[in-house]
Amino acid sequence: MTDRRTLLLRPARLRPADLLSVGLVGLRTRRLRSALSALGISLGIAAVVAVTGISASNQAHLLDRLDRLGSNLITVTPGKDIDQTVVPLPEESVTMLGAITSVEKASATSDTKAAIYRTNLVPTNQTNGLSVRSARRDLLDTLRVGLRLGRWLDRGNEKLPVTVLGHRAAQALGVSEPGQNVWIERHEQEDRGEWYAVLGIMRPSELAPEIDESALIGSAQAAAHLDVQGGPSTVYVRARPDEVTEVQAIAGPTANPAAPNLVSVSRPSDLLKARAETEDTLSGLVLSLAAVALLVGGVGIANTMVVGVMERRGEVGLRRALGARQSQIAAQFLIEAVLLGLLGGLAGVVLGTTVVYGYAALQGWPAAVPITWATVGPAVSVAVGTVAGLYPALRAARLSPTGALRATG
Repeated sequence: MTDRRTLLLRPARLRPADLLSVGLVGLRTRRLRSALSALGISLGIAAVVAVTGISASNQAHLLDRLDRLGSNLITVTPGKDIDQTVVPLPEESVTMLGAITSVEKASATSDTKAAIYRTNLVPTNQTNGLSVRSARRDLLDTLRVGLRLGRWLDRGNEKLPVTVLGHRAAQALGVSEPGQNVWIERHEQEDRGEWYAVLGIMRPSELAPEIDESALIGSAQAAAHLDVQGGPSTVYVRARPDEVTEVQAIAGPTANPAAPNLVSVSRPSDLLKARAETEDTLSGLVLSLAAVALLVGGVGIANTMVVGVMERRGEVGLRRALGARQSQIAAQFLIEAVLLGLLGGLAGVVLGTTVVYGYAALQGWPAAVPITWATVGPAVSVAVGTVAGLYPALRAARLSPTGALRATG
């Protein structure tokens, strides 16, 4: 009795390198179509990286500016009682707040009933929203605001008719350099006006924007010639950075022990922090458009792969006739779709990063590209490519050898 041995034919297994080589065939032979298919995903990823990067750069810029200005400035202002009547701060409030152990400096401004004009021919009802304030000599150091031009109030000139203009006040009055004169008069007594020489022009005040719209007069000159309204209208307190919260808690009772609940205490730097942490509405819109671009890119890849399957039916039929398995055919087209998504994602990251660095350079910001999207972006594009290529790959795998060869015959 003879042994019968049967020869079992097994379909050859493609190595990963072979699958990759076969998957690249479509990309190499249809370069323009492949580039256009990956363009949608590329634009989507680029938009996401650019929007998040510009937002992060803006946040880094604001936080850097906040660090330079100091986040330890507290403002104390009069509150209102139940009848909405302003309860003024005592004259001693600045001294009492400055005596707190955790306070580095304290200064104040006081409102006046005066108005400032470029000339004495301007109608008194046109104030341009500018105010005249009495200022102490140590205000500049407390606010940490520099002078753009000229000099600040000192012991020698605080009794003279001179003024230091805030940044916006100088622009509104058309004053470009010190030495020019402006007209200041009381509202209630239009004939009681006087020319004041501009002593200096301040830089923009980030943490005290009301100073930008003010003309600052020496406290002695304001008390003698202008109607100063009661006590300090705003007290600026510079606390130790690690004890700001403690100073905020006791600032009200210290400034006005008789009515601590009628004192308003705020921290202007919180506004900048809120700006740094708030997402812009435009960012949400652009991110929505980025999602649409990813969807369109996925549809483009699916369309390209379906057309590719139809054009390459002869190749698929020949490979199936030579013994290629359905899984190998499906893997070939799926790899092609994944590569399209990966290339689109990588190109999108490069494009988005370039936009972030270019925009940050134009704005003078520190460029910040979120590592999360720079790494997740290609992964998302690969996922989109996989989903988009799944149906065309399965369709190619289901083609019968004879049907595919007959369709190309």
